[in-house]
Amino acid sequence: MPAFDCRRCGACCCNPADNRRAGADDYVDVTPADELWHAEQQRRRYTVEGPKGVHLRLHGGDRCAALVGPIGQRVRCAIYDLRPRPCRRVQAGDEECRERRRERGLSLRSDGRG
Repeated sequence: MPAFDCRRCGACCCNPADNRRAGADDYVDVTPADELWHAEQQRRRYTVEGPKGVHLRLHGGDRCAALVGPIGQRVRCAIYDLRPRPCRRVQAGDEECRERRRERGLSLRSDGRG
């Protein structure tokens, strides 16, 4: 598997195309098992509660509010140490990573070319 640099991507921190097509604006679940749930200040800032539970807040309906920086250039997660389990599941270069990169028109090569 290629070694992708997550700090130059951020595609997995965006609401997936299938969610957007379905009109879903709830994104990543945040549960009591997640550290973010118990970090009151960050939870208020980065989550939203709706009829389907608590989820990471989306900025502009498209990208996680905790994602800082331009996608595909230089990004970081403002809550990296507190990020919920669904965020921790995605691994650089795995199938979900590659699918999200395709959706955003980002290179599937680890060197960033082509």
